[in-house]
Formats: sequence, C-alpha cells, structure tokens
Amino acid sequence: MNLQITASQSRTDGRYKVDVSRGDRIGRVSSEWFSRPDDQRFLSLDDLARSVQQRAERSRTRVVDTSAIHVEASRDDSEHLALILPGADAPVTPTHWSFGQLAAQVAAPAAYLRQLPAPLAAINLQYGLSSSRAEHIKTFETADGQRTDLRAVTGPDYGRIFDRELVEAVQRIAGNGTGDTRWKVPGALDWSTGIYNPHVDVRRDTTTLYASDRDVFLFLVDDLNPIEAGRLPDGSPDLFFRGFYCWNSEVGARTLGIASFYLRAVCQNRNLWGVEDFQEISIRHSKYAANRFAHEAAPALVKFANSSPQPFINGVRAARERIVARTDEDRSQFLRTRGFSRGETGQIIETVLAEEGRPPESVFDFVQGITAVARSKAHQDARLDMEARAKRLFETVH
Repeated sequence: MNLQITASQSRTDGRYKVDVSRGDRIGRVSSEWFSRPDDQRFLSLDDLARSVQQRAERSRTRVVDTSAIHVEASRDDSEHLALILPGADAPVTPTHWSFGQLAAQVAAPAAYLRQLPAPLAAINLQYGLSSSRAEHIKTFETADGQRTDLRAVTGPDYGRIFDRELVEAVQRIAGNGTGDTRWKVPGALDWSTGIYNPHVDVRRDTTTLYASDRDVFLFLVDDLNPIEAGRLPDGSPDLFFRGFYCWNSEVGARTLGIASFYLRAVCQNRNLWGVEDFQEISIRHSKYAANRFAHEAAPALVKFANSSPQPFINGVRAARERIVARTDEDRSQFLRTRGFSRGETGQIIETVLAEEGRPPESVFDFVQGITAVARSKAHQDARLDMEARAKRLFETVH
C-alpha cells in the first residue's frame, strides 16, 4: 500500500480530501484554543521556548520549615498579602494558584480566605502554618527584578519537571514548529468541501502553542505527509496524518503528559477529527518524576516522531480484511457477545449501513460504526466507554 498520497490523489496546492465521519472526535486541543488569551499564544516554538527558559532562569526552589514562615499583611492595602520565608531578603507574593496550594497545605479553605481582608486572612494562615502537621514545604519562586512571586507551594518530595524541559524535548524533533521540520502547527478543514488544507498561516487565532504562568500545552502534526490506509466506499483513499499533543505544569496545576495518534483533519476550532490509534502517557510530579520524563516520556516522543506508519497501516488493513459477520444474525451475535445492548447493536448496524451503503462485515466496519454511535452519546462516561470498546476490538487484529 502506498504510504504517501500521489499527485493524482491530492490537489496541486497540497490540499486533500478527507472523510471525518470515521474515527473519534477529540476536543482537548479545542478546549485549550478557546480558553487561551492572546498573551498565552505563541507563533513558534522558539518564541515559546525563550519565554519559559527566561522564566526558569529567574526561578528558584527550596524546602523551608513551615513554622518559620511569617505571613505579612499591609494595613494600607486590604488585599495585599506576602510571606517572609526563612533566609529571604525580601517578601514573596503568592499568586492566586500558590495561595490555594498554601491554604491546602495547612487545611484551610482557600475560597473563604480570599474573601477576608488581608490582615484577617494572614492571622488564619499564620495559625495554620504554626500548627501544621506538615513540617516542611517546597516553594517555587520567580523574580522579575521588582518583586518575587511565590508561584508554587508543594510537599517536600514534589518532583518538578520544568516547562522548558518539555519544550526543549519537542524542539529536538519539531524545530521551530512552523514547517522547518515535518512537524508543524496544523492546517484547517474546509467543511463546505471536505478538503483539508495543511498550509494555514500561523497567527494568534490559529496557533496551537500555548504557555501561561501555570502550564504549557503544545499540539503539532505531520499533515504535509498524509498516509493512505485503505479506500473509502467511493474508491478514494482514506487519508490520515500523524499528530501529538503534550502538556506540563511546573507549578503542580496538572501532570506531564503526551498523547499521540493518527487523525484525518483539524478544523478551525482545533477539534481533532477522524482520530485512530490514540495513545497517552502521563507522569505525576512525584519524587522520581524527572527520571521518568528523561527515561520514558521524552524517548516515547522521539520514537513516535521517527517511527514508520506501517504498523498502523497494517492494522487498518487487517481490520478491513478480517470478515467476522456475513448475515444479520452474525452481526447481532458479534456485537451482543461483546457487551452491546440490543438497542446499541441496532444503532451500530444502521449507522454502518447509512454511511457505507452496506451492513458491517469486517472488524473495521464494526469499529467505525461503534465510534460513530459513541459520538452521539450525550454523557461523556458512556461515550468514553464505547470508544474504549471500539479500541479494544480494533486491537484484536494487530
């Protein structure tokens, strides 16, 4: 099977037809896209890397005795609260995030403390620190030349992975993320034609490179090199491309994680369409997190970036070729013995019939029907459960 689409299969400008009615839809990137303000959007990996690197250079971490921390509040500013850490030359100002972490360390309700005048909140925090069962905490502080922000308060065994470490790992395979390697910010699907255009200018409203004072999130694709994995009912190629997204929070707002997959398109709202073979790993910021990142996550990213798509193509081919049902009775029995209800069984069969013009016969037919029905589920738990069953079925032919 041809791994690259030929000139006759694609437009001369690099655009190509895709079928997004198949596979899963994943909205994780779209959620990030919708929620990020302009100052968290970057137009290249170089710009993003420079930002998080400079921040890391101005940061320090240390373990301090909780009972030695002094909480200071200003009488002139009822909302200003600062901490005097042992051995520090100047007070540190907690961010909204680290204030919540600090309150959690001393078992105090952060939402309630935020409503109090700073002097009263300081009294409560000071009492909590002096009587806390946690004898030590780890602080993460960043200076900007005028003041020092306390960006994180964690337990002493917190295993910090810096945002710059993840960005550097991505740069090793993706360069600037704008086309100097095969990995780049994605193009966009034209819904009116079903044509995917990989050539979209990287702007604030199209970028998928994000960083804030709490986290980083990166999404890149290899959409200039589409992969043919079988044929559609009309005889045209079923085209995919590779993609991955990754995330981290050096202040403890989320885990570190990497997700890799094959997909058919990305729309302007940054939803992922026609996703297959979704794989994800995540690492909690525990004591040995840095070692796990160095020996597990970073190598996994490199392996995926440099891997051949042939195993995926072979899996799709095997699923298409493995016929498991030839009669209506076979189809019902195949699904019912795999835990699908009578109603779900009917829906799956009818969906394939409507989309393919024939009832399901192969493992691939059933997988596509199950994922299509899963997309119609109103409740996330039900949808994820059905998608997981579709994935397990697909994996039986690998």
